[in-house]
Parts: sequence; structure tokens; C-alpha cells
Amino acid sequence: MRWNLLKTYDKIYTIDLHGNSKKKEVCPDGTIDQNVFDIMQGVAITIFVKTGKKKTNQLGKVFHYDLFGKRDDKYNFLWDNSLKTIDYVELPNKAPNYFMVQKDFAVEEDYLKAFSLGDLFKIYSAGVVTSRDKLVVGTDKDILSKRMKEFFNSDIDFIKNNMKVKENQSFKIDNVLRENDYEENNITSFSYRPFDKRVVYYNENLIERFRGNVMEHMLHNDNLGLMSNKKVEVGNFAHAMIYTGVVESHAVSLKEINYVFPLYVYPKNDNPDIKMLIDGRERTPNLDENIVFDIAERLKLQYTFEKEEIKGSFAPIDVLDYVYAVLYSPTYREKYKEFLKIDFPRIPYPKDLNTFWNLVKLGKEVREIHLLESNKVEDYITSYEMAVNAENDHNVITTKIVKKDWEIIDTEKQLGRIWINESKYFDNVPVTAWEFFIGGYQPAQKWLKDRKERELNYEDILHYQKIIVALTETDRIMKEIDKIEID
Repeated sequence: MRWNLLKTYDKIYTIDLHGNSKKKEVCPDGTIDQNVFDIMQGVAITIFVKTGKKKTNQLGKVFHYDLFGKRDDKYNFLWDNSLKTIDYVELPNKAPNYFMVQKDFAVEEDYLKAFSLGDLFKIYSAGVVTSRDKLVVGTDKDILSKRMKEFFNSDIDFIKNNMKVKENQSFKIDNVLRENDYEENNITSFSYRPFDKRVVYYNENLIERFRGNVMEHMLHNDNLGLMSNKKVEVGNFAHAMIYTGVVESHAVSLKEINYVFPLYVYPKNDNPDIKMLIDGRERTPNLDENIVFDIAERLKLQYTFEKEEIKGSFAPIDVLDYVYAVLYSPTYREKYKEFLKIDFPRIPYPKDLNTFWNLVKLGKEVREIHLLESNKVEDYITSYEMAVNAENDHNVITTKIVKKDWEIIDTEKQLGRIWINESKYFDNVPVTAWEFFIGGYQPAQKWLKDRKERELNYEDILHYQKIIVALTETDRIMKEIDKIEID
């Protein structure tokens, strides 16, 4: 689109008035930045000039001006100036993105030398969209099984009126009931949100966007999937999470499309007599061999399809851990933040062997923590308490999990307390964990919000404390990653 605008117009002038409260914009000096209207979305004035004199293959010129500050100051500036009096910055027309805002173009050349996730992984897709979560998604396998049996054993009127299942152009209840029966093995694990594993009745006649060509490989329990974004609309890049099982389309963020990249692909035929791929392997890496062999050549390592105890070798899991560490590097995120908003992340090639293995080690730690496979997540740093003279003893989340339900109890150590109702609370929660972002979510808050009006059982209480450890550890490891010069 930007290229087309440049082909169409002679000159494009933009006054970016900022004021985007969704992005929590402030002035460069940290002072308040206000919107010119009573809206959350940022505002800009763009003037397109077309004279008909520009040659057919000539691109137009782009001029940009940033205007921050208070509303009245912006009004006064606009009133006092004209197109000719504003000190615009002329921007270069640089392929392939043709940016029309001011960016640090100095790092673009280095960034484009890196390999993209979309190039590294041979197959990938957006996550699953059920369009009927209340029917096919559950937090408990037995409850979901009971619900789905009821669905398949009921008539259409009952399903519409009592189960509140709605039809659309592509989903007709009668067709589903006529062509399908309940099958227990259709219930499988469902990576729904960060640290929020659920179950789904995974049947293509009930799932709006099945993503079968990719998710069939995620049905294998020994596979891993990296989820990230092609675009970041709100905030800066924090959009990377490792998952197992089928993955939901908003498992990293709600505002954007999230893509899952399987580490391995498997034979499509489920016949137990045909378990091997053509070359005799049960699975094959879902990695572009040109990129992997390029890494092998740079590092003088031998590439193996599975992790082996061979000196001087590396495997797909090492590549994944290296990538994961890079994506969790604060310096990387800051340096390339403008580019990470507009396409799949690009990963710098490892600069040397020592850097590669150090990042692999730290990436593995983050991966195991995010999958809650690390023993560290069971070293609880919080506790679950009941207030003195409490009037009830239940564990139902009745608060809205907002600022008033969160209180700082130790300013020096930056620890807080989160109340789930008027009597029960999680104590000694680090502020870092409470405010930590993965993608568009703050998992310590999101997990509780999604369980409003539900009673937490013993496993839930332990699981939440594991989440707090995982987020705290992630922050710690990110600081270790930042000590390593990536590129």
C-alpha cells in the first residue's frame, strides 16, 4: 500500500499528532502527551499532493513531522503554521517497507541480513479459531466430555436453546450430527493462553478454522511449537511463547494474528504399519536446510536431525533454543522494535560458537520454565493466605483483579498482594511478575481474570504460584541474555 501511494502521489506530508493512550504514548522527554480529541487512538494529519507531472516510474517524496505535547499546545501549533512553515523531515524511500514514519534506518541493513521465522520454518499457520469456545473448549476433560456427549445426543432445538450453540453460514448443527458421532480421542490438549492449558474437542466439523495442515503435527506430544506474530499493533514486541499441543489463535495476543511454527513434522498416515518417513525417520525437522546448514558452516558444527551426544554437533532443538533466547533479549527487542512491529521477527545468525551455545543454554532455560517443566517453578516464592477474622473460607475469585485488588506490601523489595476475594490472597508476589508481559497479556493478571466466579482448587493454587515463579525467572534470565552481545 505504501509503495502504491508513492507511485500515485508527488508528495506526502504527515503531521503525526500522537496521543495514543492505547500505546501509553508520552513525549520524548517523558512528559504528558495528550490527544487532540477525546479518543484513545492516535491522530495524524496527512496531505497528499498530486500534480500529474511526476513520471510513471518515479516515486513520490515523503515528509514527516512529530508533534507531541499537551492538547492546547498542539492546537496552537496547527493554528499558527501552514504546510510551508513546518520543519518536516524528508524520509528516504527504502524498499521493501517504504516507511512513512521516522525510524532508525541505520539498523535496518543489519536487521535485513538476519533470517526470518517465516523463512526458517517451512510450514506454519495462524492458530486455531473455534468460533464456539463455549461448546468445544474446556478446562477439564471430564466436563468437556460430558458436554460433547450431550451435544451429540440432543436434538437441534435443545442444542440451540439450552446449549446456546449458534449456527452460521459454514456451520449447521444438523450436518454435524448427521455426519459425526462422539469420539473420546477427539479431546486433546489446547494451548489457550500463556500458562493456560485447556482441552478442546478437535474435530474439523466443529472447529471454524481447523488449521489441520499444521496442527496435525502439534497433536504429537513430543513436538514443540513456537508462537509469534507477523505484526504488533499495540505496544512493543514481547510476542514469543513456546507451546505443546494444538494452539489457539490468540495464545500470544488478542489484538493480532498469532502464528505457530512446529519444530518437527510427522508422517500424515496414521496407519501403525506406516510409521516412518521415506528416509526411515519417524519425524523430520521443520527447518529450512539452507539456513541450518549456513549456521553449521559458520560455526563448524555437524547438524543432526535429533539431539545426539556427538561432540561438535547441534540439533533442531538447539536452533529453537537459540531463537528463543534472541527473542527474549531486551537489547534485541529495543534495537529492532520498529521492525518487529511489521513482519515476522528476523534472527541474527550466531556471531560465533561461544555466543551460540551460551544463548542455547539460556533459551533452553526459558523454554523449560515456560512449559513449566523446570524444577525451578516448584520453588514457590509466594504463599496463599487467608485474612485474619475472615468471614468466609471459599476460594472463589470474586474480585475484578484490578488495581484496588493489588496492593504493595513491601516497597523496598517490590512485593505485592493480590486479593481474589474479601478473605483470600496470594502474598509476596513480585511486582515484576505481576506486571510482566508475554505478547499482549500480563499472564499473572490474565490467568486470574479468566477464572472470575470460579473456585480455585488445590492444583489451581499451586499452578498460579508456578506462573509467578516462571515470570520472575524469565525476567532474571532476560537480564542474563542481555549480557551477551548477539550481533
